[in-house]
Amino acid sequence: MSDPWLAEVDLDEGVPVSGSAGSAAVSGFPERADRTGYDADGLVLDEVRAWLGRFISTMTPADLDLLTLWAAHTWLVEETYSTPRLVLDSPVPGAGKTTVLEHLLRLCRAPVQIAALSSPALLTRMLDTELRTLLIDEVDRTLAPNKDGVTDLVAILNSGYKRGATRPVLVPVKGGGWEPKEMPTFAPVAMAGNNPNLPGDTRSRCIRVLLMPDDDIEESDWERIEDDAALLGARLAAWADDVRDRVRNHRPDLPPLIKGRARERWLPLKRVAAAAGDRWPALVDVLAVADVKRIQLEQEEGLMQQQPAVVLLKHIHKVWSDTTASFIATEDLIDRLVSEHPEMWGEGSSFGKRLTAQRLGRMLVTAYDVHASRPHTQGPRGYLRASFTLPFSRFHLAPLHEPDKAAQPAGPDTDRPFVKLTGPGRCPGCGWHVETQGHEHGCNAGRVA
Repeated sequence: MSDPWLAEVDLDEGVPVSGSAGSAAVSGFPERADRTGYDADGLVLDEVRAWLGRFISTMTPADLDLLTLWAAHTWLVEETYSTPRLVLDSPVPGAGKTTVLEHLLRLCRAPVQIAALSSPALLTRMLDTELRTLLIDEVDRTLAPNKDGVTDLVAILNSGYKRGATRPVLVPVKGGGWEPKEMPTFAPVAMAGNNPNLPGDTRSRCIRVLLMPDDDIEESDWERIEDDAALLGARLAAWADDVRDRVRNHRPDLPPLIKGRARERWLPLKRVAAAAGDRWPALVDVLAVADVKRIQLEQEEGLMQQQPAVVLLKHIHKVWSDTTASFIATEDLIDRLVSEHPEMWGEGSSFGKRLTAQRLGRMLVTAYDVHASRPHTQGPRGYLRASFTLPFSRFHLAPLHEPDKAAQPAGPDTDRPFVKLTGPGRCPGCGWHVETQGHEHGCNAGRVA
């Protein structure tokens, strides 16, 4: 199968280009006899990849490479500092998600199935004893918000993707009573589910592998293949021990597009790939760029849920893109938001009621430290265009049109000529909206509505 996200990629710009070489390194790999400059230490990764390809059907061949690197990184996670959460997804049941977890159970470092644990507290105590690989099946039900302990479990999953992460847990003390103790939460995590609805902060830490049903793959007959799988896992562990210092001391580059949380997801796999050599480092670069571009397009097309404060900022940017006013009254801003995006800010929103000035103000102050103001002492409160300059730029929103010079506030009202509005309406100079006929306000526009 082909994958549009794994087309040839310009790694400097992070955009697809045509006619470039290298697609073979993504879809497969040449026979060993045909390789040059190959690091023999990495042969075991190819063997793991070939093993997984016998029993697992992924949407693209490159996802088998991703599974291989992820399994290998569990043995090196203390050297990679962060550990991406692996999500095994599929559009239909029966695509092999549980089968993948069964193979990871034989290939990864000290695996444990979350279903076998009675509480999040037990999980942290287990991690305090030994670093484990956590495998979560049917995550759409395991992490259902209405289940007891799910909030604590999600907190462990979110915090534990960086080395040194801890969570306070009450432990019994001699003589009776309890005392808090910081216990580790750092651990690799693989989750399987049908299109799981994970919280946004959890999803941002995840790399997804999409599985598809395929009648041509082999059945995982564990009575027959158990010993071979265990031997392969042991060889993977031995290889990890051989390259441990190399992984710890080397921080390979990633394409420029891979920044922030994306870098935290992909750098661990790139470090493992660099230790293996040959095709593996370039493969990670292509996978990482494809991942980031897919997420960007899903956001643009509304397929990925964004934080309400981020959606609000983008909608406010659109409002200001349609005007050159330097000031918009709060109620006018809300009216425009509701008019253009009623499903988000109107009566039919998930919040259950129309956006209010209080909720708007709270979201803007909390997320961006943007406060309402009153440029004119007799006018309404609202928002200055200039207050959003920094948030707009930080979220890479397009620069706005230059505001009208006449619309810029010019200091105290006493320094501006008074303009009398002959009726209810909006001052063309500063955008101030009045309800009363004949009202005067200080404005440097010098025009009458």
